[in-house]
Amino acid sequence: MITFKSFHCSRGWHLWKHWRAFHSHSNSGTLFCQNRTTDKNTHATRVVDLSYDLYDGSVLGPPLVLLHGLFGSKSNFQTIARALVRKTGRKVLTLDARNHGCSPHDDIMTYPAMSADVCQILHQLQITNCVLIGHSMGGKTAMTVALQEPKLVERLVSVDISPAPTVPQTGFPHYIAAMQKVHFEEKMPRSTARRLADEQLSSTVKEASIRQFLLTNLVQENGTFKWRVNLEVISRHLQDLLDFPEFQEPYPGPVLFLGGANSPYISSENYPEIERLFPFANVEYIFGAGHWVHADKTHDFLNAICNFVESA
Repeated sequence: MITFKSFHCSRGWHLWKHWRAFHSHSNSGTLFCQNRTTDKNTHATRVVDLSYDLYDGSVLGPPLVLLHGLFGSKSNFQTIARALVRKTGRKVLTLDARNHGCSPHDDIMTYPAMSADVCQILHQLQITNCVLIGHSMGGKTAMTVALQEPKLVERLVSVDISPAPTVPQTGFPHYIAAMQKVHFEEKMPRSTARRLADEQLSSTVKEASIRQFLLTNLVQENGTFKWRVNLEVISRHLQDLLDFPEFQEPYPGPVLFLGGANSPYISSENYPEIERLFPFANVEYIFGAGHWVHADKTHDFLNAICNFVESA
């Protein structure tokens, strides 16, 4: 059951768990199939070498691994990573997903492919067990890793995303189209390039905070400004990113689904699928937070993560 705290609300999860337990009691033991299956997006893909930052800690124990969301990068978690090292003493690893940040670009952008990338870097760094924490797209990647390679994941945190398909209400298709239309002049100061890009995005992306987030992907190369995210591939695979692979066998470890109370991305409609794939999950919401929970309510986010990690 959920441990209630002043900055959390349950939004019906504990009531749903009681209802589900009562109505499924006679069918206990038949909720899950026992054969792990590959998903509908299985491809013969190459694994890419992800860019990463490793924050050293002095306490033994599985490191915390942070996965960012769509259009994000490991730099989004710099402050969070340092704070988690201070609070837990553990090592913290932050990764750039393929087609994001400093990681290589690739023509495939599916959760099985991104899961394989994460597993490879964990193997390279000799990490045999970790606490995997993913936001949005990173949350679905983390869930995929846990369902495919459960021995790698001691605990799992999915931040403001569920294993259910995401309704395309995020505006991401519009963001992609707006970014693709931005025109950059050659040889201009970075401040000018950001201002011009912001002006061009503003006709489609009304929220200034979202424009500033998208502008973190503006980079200069050989005197020319461009987007470092692979917009073409992301656009082509956007439906794959909104969906979630099909699995039958659940992940047996503890899971925290940590949502923003002002965000629609973990709702009561998702509870059955959460329980089917993650039977030892709790769902908590942070008051005053939207989709970017870690940015909106950093203190509460850190407390929730640390409480979950230390409850082992």
